[in-house]
Amino acid sequence: MADKSDVTLPLSISAGIHIGVIIILALGIDFSHKPEPMQQVSAPAVKAVMVDQQKVANQVEKLKQEKRDAERREQERQAELERKAQEAKQAREREQAQIKQLEQERKQQEIETQKANEATKLAQVKQQQEKEKAVKAEADRKLKEQERKVAEDAAQKAAEKRKVEEAAAAKAESDRKLKEAEAKAKAEKAKADADAKAEAKAKADAKAKADAKAKADAEAKARAQQEQEMADALAAEQAALSQTMNKQMQSEVGKYTNMIKSTIQRNLVVDESMRGKTCTVSVRLANDGFVISSQTQGGDPNVCRAAKAAILKAGKLPVSPDPAVYNLMKEINLIVEPTF
Repeated sequence: MADKSDVTLPLSISAGIHIGVIIILALGIDFSHKPEPMQQVSAPAVKAVMVDQQKVANQVEKLKQEKRDAERREQERQAELERKAQEAKQAREREQAQIKQLEQERKQQEIETQKANEATKLAQVKQQQEKEKAVKAEADRKLKEQERKVAEDAAQKAAEKRKVEEAAAAKAESDRKLKEAEAKAKAEKAKADADAKAEAKAKADAKAKADAKAKADAEAKARAQQEQEMADALAAEQAALSQTMNKQMQSEVGKYTNMIKSTIQRNLVVDESMRGKTCTVSVRLANDGFVISSQTQGGDPNVCRAAKAAILKAGKLPVSPDPAVYNLMKEINLIVEPTF
């Protein structure tokens, strides 16, 4: 019986200590120091207790190591989350900066377009002034034409007067026959004077008429040449303005196309099987950038699935606030090529 008691007591003590340590570990209490012995036990009992304590200490150390590993993994996970959040923030900042730069460029282009419009308006004002000059020249020509008609009327009146004078001369001639030779000579002299005067006036009127016609022809030719030069200058200005606006539109389309591709690339989930492969996607956009629809036109099936998923995830894509640029991009075909 004594032997049995000697064995039972140490085992009971060992079991109690073991259970107590487990309870302490469950409660998070660290008893790394050696417990004071409750009572004197025999050498076999002490040895059994020491062995159990070593196992318990190993178990405690194992649990601590697992806790430290778990904490380390949690810290690594948090650090990875923070790194991804920082990368996403930097990507958003870059996108905002690019949008701001594009907005500044758009405003600069609006200023340049306004300047071009103002230059066109100045050209139109100049053209209007030239037209007014042409109208004035035409009025002057008509005035001179009226003066010519007045001169012709005067010549006609002179001719009529000459006829009257001739009639008077004829009457005088008739009277001369009745009068003496002196009266006849006086009448002939008067007739000769009248003829000379009428002839001189007729020559002067003919010369004035020819000069007026030559001047009117020269003015008409100069006006026609001036109008042609103005028309050519206006056509050249219109062509230059149209070319400038087309270049600006193509530049805007290129920039927003690159932004759309960048947005799709950020949302594109890739794997090694997609390297070097592409997919053509047709996208329809609302005027606020909302994706109305997207259809694949051909390419690698995996890349096409990833591209459609990226577009769906984005929801909205960058579009220009300029209606003319939007009309060129509201239906756009894109070639999506994964980057690694």
